Amino acid sequence: MSTFTPSKAVVNAAGVVNRIQAKLPDMPAAMAKIGTFLLEHPQAPLELSIMELAGQTKTSPATVTRFCRLLGYTGYVPFRVSIASDVGRSDARESWKADIGRAFGPDDSARDVLSSLVNAHTRSLEETAAVMDLALMNKIARRIAMSTHVDIYGIGGSAVMAKELQSRLYRIGVNAHHWSEVHAGLTSAAIQDTNSVAIGISNTGRTEETIQMLREAGEAGALTIALSNNPGSPLAESADEAIITSVHEQFLQPDDLSAKHVQLLVLDMIYLLVAQVNFTQTTSTLAASAAAVAPHRRPTRAARLELGSHRGPRNNGRNSSHV
Repeated sequence: MSTFTPSKAVVNAAGVVNRIQAKLPDMPAAMAKIGTFLLEHPQAPLELSIMELAGQTKTSPATVTRFCRLLGYTGYVPFRVSIASDVGRSDARESWKADIGRAFGPDDSARDVLSSLVNAHTRSLEETAAVMDLALMNKIARRIAMSTHVDIYGIGGSAVMAKELQSRLYRIGVNAHHWSEVHAGLTSAAIQDTNSVAIGISNTGRTEETIQMLREAGEAGALTIALSNNPGSPLAESADEAIITSVHEQFLQPDDLSAKHVQLLVLDMIYLLVAQVNFTQTTSTLAASAAAVAPHRRPTRAARLELGSHRGPRNNGRNSSHV
């Protein structure tokens, strides 16, 4: 069995380290062994097979697989790919701070703040896309497209995301509703059935009201879906399916700025996949809604000029003959 020996210049697999640090306090003892080992040797999976990593941590390959899934990966191979990507990014930059930015400070220049935001958002988007289960996304899209009712739950900042998804789905003919008040949400959840889909959005996965509404919908028979950054959260564990996002840098609020960007990426993906399933309906409903609001939009300058050319020059009564 191989023994992992770190090189003198170890480059952290920062994205994976970030995930392990966030999830370690809630890990079972066996998985915590793996997490602790990888915090000390973040590049170990690049050199160790799953059997060898299990041996190093005195666990089992099955435990390693469950550990990878807890972090949001489908298995050991995608886990290793993510680490390799992290290392590649770190090698291309001078340091971790240059890679995803740094903690927001009172003396940072506007340029530094912008750079930190862009890098953090980009990193979160790339990693979320890398671990996204496309088969699951297609399954969810088909269920939404065929459903009779879609409930979307979100509290606080997540309520904005819930409303955004609802408005998009409703515009392409999906009977969707969003709920940010728990009593109203529970009332709607209780009358769902097996032809319904319920989606709960919470970055932490620990928002009690969202958990309650999603569980109520599940008990009524709906397919329940959690959208969260925490695969081990109560929300994710109580749902039939979970879509896990990746968020890194923290700035001035607990619910990180990057969370909204990765949540919107997932919502965009769901919307477009549903639109593909119901393509004929989608195109007709979008055309109808566009026509309905057209009178309330000012025409472009080019359109005004074209309209003027069709009408001809105004003469205001001059050079006209009267009979």
